[in-house]
Amino acid sequence: MRKGAAGSRRPRAAGSGPGPGPVPVAVAAAGFCPRSRRCPRPLLPLLALAAAAALLYSAWPGGERDTGTLPPAAPPPSSDHSLRQLLKLLDPSRLHQRFLRPFLRERVPGGPGSRAVRQVPHPRHGSPRLPYGCPAPMGAPCPQHIAGCLEALAWHVELDAFAAPTPRGSVTFTNVVATAAPGAARRLALACHYDTKVLPAPGFVGATDSAAPCAIILELAAALRGPLRRAKEAGAEATLQLLFLDGEEAFEEWSDTDSLYGARHLAARMAATRHRAGTHLSAMSLLVLLDLLGARDPAIHSHFPSTHHWFLRLVHIEQRLRRLRLLHAAPPDPPFFRLSPAPGPVEDDHVPFLQRGVPVLHLIPLPFPPAWHTPEDTERNLHPPTMEDLTRILLVFVTEFLQL
Repeated sequence: MRKGAAGSRRPRAAGSGPGPGPVPVAVAAAGFCPRSRRCPRPLLPLLALAAAAALLYSAWPGGERDTGTLPPAAPPPSSDHSLRQLLKLLDPSRLHQRFLRPFLRERVPGGPGSRAVRQVPHPRHGSPRLPYGCPAPMGAPCPQHIAGCLEALAWHVELDAFAAPTPRGSVTFTNVVATAAPGAARRLALACHYDTKVLPAPGFVGATDSAAPCAIILELAAALRGPLRRAKEAGAEATLQLLFLDGEEAFEEWSDTDSLYGARHLAARMAATRHRAGTHLSAMSLLVLLDLLGARDPAIHSHFPSTHHWFLRLVHIEQRLRRLRLLHAAPPDPPFFRLSPAPGPVEDDHVPFLQRGVPVLHLIPLPFPPAWHTPEDTERNLHPPTMEDLTRILLVFVTEFLQL
């Protein structure tokens, strides 16, 4: 990764979306007068009404049909009581102790730390499978972390292993792809990278980059175990998919060939693999990429007009949870999800998917956390209340999107 002049890792790749500036919401419709011409006065009230309707349509979930997002119409808002009951599925202790702690180690691709946070436990090492979906004694970290925990939650888990040339020779990378209901026609994908950058001093743990995002996604999987199982049994059209990507970081200087190893490989593989919706890539209704999260006061912006209506749902959910005092954050704390223009574009694991037409929400703070790519990016750099608040917002978002 590397920062650009506006605080980004790199300028966005050609064709992947707009650069810095306000995110437009398209309101063009047949019969609208060109901006350079004055419209006849009798039409102005009708045009104003049509413009307002177009704005509401594009801002509401499902408003942009060309993204392929599901559902076609948003479910009615849940009651305050049901919202509180939903949030009770989350367990802060599980998030911080059971899911976060195992990631707080060096996770260089192909190295022992990478294998330790990824692999499935061997059957002969079997241990009791507990309600939280983690094959370990109560209170203990989850051994062979990502795949082991998700297998215990009854997810379909695939390891996408491949070797690729790097500036330091051939390296084996392994993506973890987990799907709650593989037979479902559409997927909402949550993604993060689990590797750490190679710094001059060994031992970089990347707490925000991206141990905390990995832990948040695992906590969401554990909390939604029951609702996802019931949706699968009911034959729901859409399901949840989790992508834990390897090799996001450059080994030396960030370039098209020295970065995004796992994302580039997986996007190409999914585009070539058949699925009932066409391919595994076309089955992806929305990709939500989490990166550099976990520090205090993140400023997260909307990056793409095609998914701006989904970003507005995150804004609305955060506002509602704050109003109900269901978040740690409270005035005068600034909101996490900002409607101001993004300071600049960011090149990250979403790019190979975006270039193939997958709608993307990129949840990354701009500016980056001060500890980015420094030895100070440790657990001490994390802000547990912020991690818990983001997990609550995302839980509501996923539940709404999948109509669980």
